[in-house]
Amino acid sequence: MQQFIDTTLSGLAQGMVFAAFALALVLIWRSTRIVNFAQGSMAMATTFVALALIQAGWNYWAALAAALVSGFVLGAVVERVVIRRVEGGPELNAVIVTLGLFVAIQAAVAIIAGSSFQSFPAPFGLRGFTIGGNTIALTPNRVYVIAAVLLTMALLVALFRFTRVGLAMRAAAFGQEVARLLGVRVGRMLTLGWALAAVVGSLAGLLIAGGSFVYPAYMDSLIVFGFVAAVLGGLDSPIGAVVGGLLLGLALSYVSAYFGGSSVVNLAALVILVVVLLVRPGGLFASTVARRA
Repeated sequence: MQQFIDTTLSGLAQGMVFAAFALALVLIWRSTRIVNFAQGSMAMATTFVALALIQAGWNYWAALAAALVSGFVLGAVVERVVIRRVEGGPELNAVIVTLGLFVAIQAAVAIIAGSSFQSFPAPFGLRGFTIGGNTIALTPNRVYVIAAVLLTMALLVALFRFTRVGLAMRAAAFGQEVARLLGVRVGRMLTLGWALAAVVGSLAGLLIAGGSFVYPAYMDSLIVFGFVAAVLGGLDSPIGAVVGGLLLGLALSYVSAYFGGSSVVNLAALVILVVVLLVRPGGLFASTVARRA
């Protein structure tokens, strides 16, 4: 029973990590209709910014704020300088460009910061809570991760449902010409979408890094799992990203614990992705209206 409880708690915590990255993918998709495969390397770059500041004597929270600001700037610059050159063309062009950015950013960070493993501090404790004399697999730092992801999800839902900026971003993503006729500054909305998505991605990178080791490729596996979580929940739904992340985290945790260890985790993620694409391509929380738009 203790193993099941620990496996479930580990799966929930791991799922929230997947959900954090999936939220960044959902945000960029809802605001630009582009799947940004460079999101992971952009988040990694801002995590190294935070690490450099911490090593220079800054506290965690100041470094976190600086990383989020740098993520906002990086996202805006990438959209203005690179992505805008291929916007409006075939969708495959933007995908290929983001893949190229993924490789370029990762290589640049490796050149600047090196490829060695570096310890990233956690803002809260890494020892599990003790209940009834048993230590469970839920730590204060994991509680912080869960709270941060839920807060981010709530803010994104509020942004797209209750603010004029969110509605303008969606309008710019779905129909640029119509949006322009309605007075929406499409260019600014696309830039803002990339910038905000980079902020959410930066937060995901920091949440993942806390209490572990970072190196230029530390986000690679999470890119895959985060993408599966986003597809599982629906690329158009922030709530779906969180639910998809939790379901994927639980599934992979149970597979790892009961069906052969970590060696079959990647295979299980692939099977889940294929099943979702075959049974419900739009994801669990996809809306018919969103797909027709």
